[in-house]
Amino acid sequence: MPDARVCALAAVLSGFSALPASSEPEITTTYNTYGYPGLIDMPSAHSRPDAELALNVSHFRNTTRTTLTFQITPRLSGSFRYSNLYDIRGPSPGAPVRDFIYDRSFSLHYRFLDETRRRPAVAVGLNDFFGTGIYQSEYLVASKTVRPSIRVTGGIGWGRLGSAGSFRNPLSYVLGGRMDTRPGRLGDEGGKLEAQNWFRGPAALFGGVEWQASDRLKLTAEYSSDAYPQEDGIAFERRIPVNIGATYRLRPGKHLSFNYLYGSELGVNLSIALNPKDPPNGGTRDKAPPPIVVRTLDAAQLGWAPEDVKGDDLSERATRALAAVDLELHSLQITGDTARVVFRGTSRTRSGQDIGRTARALTGILPPRIETFEIVPMVNGLTPTQVTLSRSDLEALEYEFDNSWSSYARARIDSLERAEPPLADSYPMFRPSFGPYLQPALFDPDEPVRLDFGVEARATLEPARGLILRGAVRKRLVGNLDGSTRPSDSVLPHVRSDFAIYDREGDPAITELTGAQYFQPGRDLYGRVTLGYLEPMFGGLSAELLWKPLNSRFGFGVELNYVRQRDFDQLFGFQDYRVATGHAIGYWQFNNGYHLRVDAGRYLAGDWGTTIALDREFKNGWKVGAFATFTNVSASEFGEGSFDKGIVVTIPIDWISGEPTRDDFTTVLRPVQRDGGARLEVAGRLYETVRGLRGRDLQNNWGRFWR
Repeated sequence: MPDARVCALAAVLSGFSALPASSEPEITTTYNTYGYPGLIDMPSAHSRPDAELALNVSHFRNTTRTTLTFQITPRLSGSFRYSNLYDIRGPSPGAPVRDFIYDRSFSLHYRFLDETRRRPAVAVGLNDFFGTGIYQSEYLVASKTVRPSIRVTGGIGWGRLGSAGSFRNPLSYVLGGRMDTRPGRLGDEGGKLEAQNWFRGPAALFGGVEWQASDRLKLTAEYSSDAYPQEDGIAFERRIPVNIGATYRLRPGKHLSFNYLYGSELGVNLSIALNPKDPPNGGTRDKAPPPIVVRTLDAAQLGWAPEDVKGDDLSERATRALAAVDLELHSLQITGDTARVVFRGTSRTRSGQDIGRTARALTGILPPRIETFEIVPMVNGLTPTQVTLSRSDLEALEYEFDNSWSSYARARIDSLERAEPPLADSYPMFRPSFGPYLQPALFDPDEPVRLDFGVEARATLEPARGLILRGAVRKRLVGNLDGSTRPSDSVLPHVRSDFAIYDREGDPAITELTGAQYFQPGRDLYGRVTLGYLEPMFGGLSAELLWKPLNSRFGFGVELNYVRQRDFDQLFGFQDYRVATGHAIGYWQFNNGYHLRVDAGRYLAGDWGTTIALDREFKNGWKVGAFATFTNVSASEFGEGSFDKGIVVTIPIDWISGEPTRDDFTTVLRPVQRDGGARLEVAGRLYETVRGLRGRDLQNNWGRFWR
C-alpha cells in the first residue's frame, strides 16, 4: 500500500487538474511566509523581477516574521529575516522552552535553471545559515508551468525542511555515509557560517500547486516537509502536513495572503515590493532643458552682441542661463574659438544631464565663432574631469536617433588637475536647510523597532574653493529611541555599544560640525582633510588620499584618523577615550552596477581586520549592498553575532521627488550593534564624491545627456 505521505503529496499536486481552460491569466510568483519566492511555507523555483526590494510580514499563532528580500541578480535573491517567536524551544537538542525569542536569520535563493517548454525551473536555497539555527535548512526545488494559470512545484529539503516525513539522505549514496548525519551547531554566539550542516542529515519531500484564478487572485495548496520541531505542541498544534491559501494582489507590488496552516491555524501574509528601476513619479520633474541654438550666417538673428562682447557680460549671461536649470557657474574663459566653463552640478547620478544642459545653454549665449566647448563639472572644489564637445556635433545630433551614444562617442573625456580661478563673486557660498528627520533603530532585543522623529537644521558654508564647513543640529519631537535601558556587556571599549545612552542624552544634539579642505595634488589624485565633530560619537582629525584613474575599474585610497569619543549629550564635550584608526581601501567596479570595496586596517575599538562590502547600484542612485567585517576580536569577545555584518540600503531623494538633489536616505540593517569592527563615519569621503564624474559612472549617466 503506498505511503500515506506520498499519497498526500500526490493529491496536492493534482488537486487542480480539472480546472477550466477558458480565460486563463498567467501565473505570478509571490513571496511565502518566510519572505522569499515560494508557495505558502515552502519554496518554489521561480524568482521575482530583477532588482526588486520587498518587505514581507507574515503572522500566525505565536509566530511573526518580518523579512526584507532583494533580488540581487535575475537569478539570486537574498533575505534578512527578523522573527518574533513565543513558546519555542531552542535549536539544540534538549533545549528548554522559552517564553519569547527575537530571532534573526538570512536566506539565499538561487535559480540555476530557467523553465523551458520541456524543462522546469530549478533552484537551490539556504535558510538561516548565519543565525541561531532555528530555521536552518537547505532545499532543491523545481517548478513547472503546466498551463498559463497553473504551476506545479516539487522539491526535497534538509534540516528543518527535512523534518517531516523524512527518509535517508539520497546524497549518502553518492557522497558516502557522512551525509546521513547532521553535525549540529558549533557554538551559541550565532553569526557563524554553519556549512558543516549543509545538505546533511535526513531529507524529505515537499510540493504544491498554484492556480491563478484571476488577474488578482491566486489559490495555493502545498504539502509541507517542515515538522516545526521547536514549536509543535507548544506554540501551536501541527495536525496535518497540508496548507492552503489565497493571495490577492491589492496593487502592483502589493499582495495580501490568507492561509490555513497545518489543519489548526489561520495566518496572514503581506508583501510590499518596489523596484529601483521604476520611480514612483514615473520619471523626473526637472525644468525643461534649454534648446540647442543653431548658428546661422546672420548672427544678429540670434540676438548676439558684437564680436567684441566683454567677458564679464558673457559670464553674467552664462550664470543666468545655468541658474535657469539649477546649475551654478564657477568660471568661464574664452581662448580663440574655445570656451571652457566650470560649473557645479545637481547630483552625482545626473552628471551626464548636467553636462548636456550646460552645453545646450552655451549654444544660446556664446558667439558663433566659438566651436569647442570644454565643460568641467566641479564637486566640493574638485574638478576631476574635463569633457570636450564640438558645437557642430551638438547642432547635428540633437534630433538624431541614438544621439546619446553618438554624443558620448564624439566627446573627449580627460582627467583635469585644476581649473581656472572662480568668478569674483563665487565665494562665499552659504546653503542653509531646515526640515524633518527620521532616525530608526532596528532589532533591539527588547524592542525590535525604535524610531525618533524631529527637526534638523543644516548648513554648508564654502568660504573658498574646496574649503567646506558643515554643521547639523537635531531636536527630537517624538519617539522612543531614549526608551532603551539595556546596558552594554561588551568587554571591548564601548565605541558603539553605548548607542542607547547617546540616544537618551543627545537632545538636542550636534550631529556634525566640521571643516574640510579638498584638494588635487596630481592627476587622478584627490585629497581631503576634515577636522571637527565628525559624527555623533567621535570627533577629531580625518585625512584621506584617493587614486582613481579616469577609465579604470580600480581605485585605491588611504585614510588616517585620530579621534576622541564625544560626550553622550553630543554637544561640545569629550570623554577620555582616544584612538588612532586608519585603512587602506581598494575599490573595484564590475558590470551591471556591482561595486566591491575592501578595507584593511585598524578600527575604533583598536582591533585590526578587514571589511568586505558588495553593493549593487542603479543609474538613478539606488544602492543595496551587504558587508562583513572580520577582525582579530574573537567571537566570544565580540559577543552575540560573532562579527559585524549587515545590509545597507540607500534611496536617493530625487528618485522619490523627481527634483534634482544630492540628498539621500541611507539605513544600515545590522542583526546586532557591537564594538568590534566599528569604523568611523565621515561625511564627504572622496570615492563617493568624485566617481560620478569618472569613467564608467559618467558613461552610465550619459544617457541623460539630452534631457
